[in-house]
Amino acid sequence: MDLSNKVVLITGSSRGIGREIALAFAQKGCRLVLNGRSQLPADLAAKLQEMHVDYQFIPADLGDLASLSDFAQKAWDAYGRIDVLVNNAGINRDKLLIGMKAADLTDVVNVDLNGPIVLTSQLLKKMYKQKSGCIINMASVVGLMGNVGQANYAAAKGGLIAFTKSLAREAALRNIRANAIAPGMIVSDMTNRLSEKTKKELAARIPLGHFGQGRDVAQAALFLAESDYVTGQTIVVDGGMCM
Repeated sequence: MDLSNKVVLITGSSRGIGREIALAFAQKGCRLVLNGRSQLPADLAAKLQEMHVDYQFIPADLGDLASLSDFAQKAWDAYGRIDVLVNNAGINRDKLLIGMKAADLTDVVNVDLNGPIVLTSQLLKKMYKQKSGCIINMASVVGLMGNVGQANYAAAKGGLIAFTKSLAREAALRNIRANAIAPGMIVSDMTNRLSEKTKKELAARIPLGHFGQGRDVAQAALFLAESDYVTGQTIVVDGGMCM
């Protein structure tokens, strides 16, 4: 897919990996529909304006499933089409299973799994009429290998990978591709809260010896959007941690 002037919807694009994905698609000349729970950060807005990017920002809580039909319509109406959907928004509520409350489970599963499924289903009906499109779901290596204290997160991300495979089979009938990205330890607000000792211990478990950057994940997203013959795959961006 030639990305020039294509319309890209990225959920959870105010910061972190979502922000880097937004900037990467912007550099390709895409029009962007950005999303966050409140408002677009001033520094990101300034960066996009400096790049002369055509974009719109639509706030929404991806965990509020009842509101996603309205959000999907607004996102579509922004430019009258969506060529690439990046389901990036996600949260975590890390606890050992024996101490996990019901809300810790439902909140994570709603944002990280149910939200992408509902939003995709709403937009897929419109993409079918286009007979083209690309869907990228942000999973995690935790969805492939599990992790202590993240049973809820692992279940949601593992489910997202399985959803991606089924979606790829269905959507191929209309020339629409679906893939997932499974990041490993990526520098973010979450990893920045870790102690230096913990960071060193985690880095030691990565064959390449260091955490990745948001731009590493963004490059994988660009590859999946541009590659017309790749579908149903999970691209792992983790420095070799879970191979």
